[in-house]
Amino acid sequence: MVNIIPVASGYQEPGMPPITDRYKRTIMMRSIGRMALTLVLLCGGTALASDDEKADREAIRERIRSLDMDLSVQGIEPTPVANLYAVDLGRRTVYVTADGRYLLRGDLLDLAERRNLTRERERQGGASALRELPEDELIVYEPDGEARYEVTVFTDISCPYCRRFHRQLDAYLERGIRIRYAFMPRAGPGSSAYDKAVAVWCADNSHRAMTRAKQGESVPTASCDNPIKEHTRLARRLGVRGTPGILTSDGRQVGGYLPPEKLAQALASDSD
Repeated sequence: MVNIIPVASGYQEPGMPPITDRYKRTIMMRSIGRMALTLVLLCGGTALASDDEKADREAIRERIRSLDMDLSVQGIEPTPVANLYAVDLGRRTVYVTADGRYLLRGDLLDLAERRNLTRERERQGGASALRELPEDELIVYEPDGEARYEVTVFTDISCPYCRRFHRQLDAYLERGIRIRYAFMPRAGPGSSAYDKAVAVWCADNSHRAMTRAKQGESVPTASCDNPIKEHTRLARRLGVRGTPGILTSDGRQVGGYLPPEKLAQALASDSD
């Protein structure tokens, strides 16, 4: 049986020497010392874990770099699975073991909570990238009333479905859909589509120039600083492979061309 001696209360065990104030102070200092040691060990353990993660990330970066596959690592974060990291490659997420030896492609599913962790991660990354896109580097069309939804549309002046989308612009706006146009000329720099995109952006009235270009009318050639290359890089990072590429504000791609009523339905179901 263990006897608990309440030192602070002044209790004295029979046959034991008197408990002095000096003894009490000694006991207290020892207790404080043990507490301090515990805190040091806890903090040291945290620092060690942080160092381990840093080493893991570096090993993973080095292994991916050694593949010589023109892969750009945007970020590396631990997953709920021990020794498995999520690697953001821009257009997709892959999973790599802590030692950098094994790489997995596909969705990571939480069966207990019925969640697709890969899809959630990619959507969060897409939403963050879209939020960082300055609105003064976009061509934005506002609904007359309250904007119920917002989409970012990666468009190509020469794309037939992009032109169809723009012809119905008023119908999208009437449904409260705010349209943010970004450029994605699929043929790349030096192409006619790219030059038209530059001409639209550099026009005195880019909204009017966009409509004229989408109607097949000529837009005066112009040159100025423009965000078109940045738009195209972002589209590729977000996995947009065709135009129009329509993304919701939370980074979800709802597909290519959708008629006004279908797009409104898709956005309504996504917000429920």
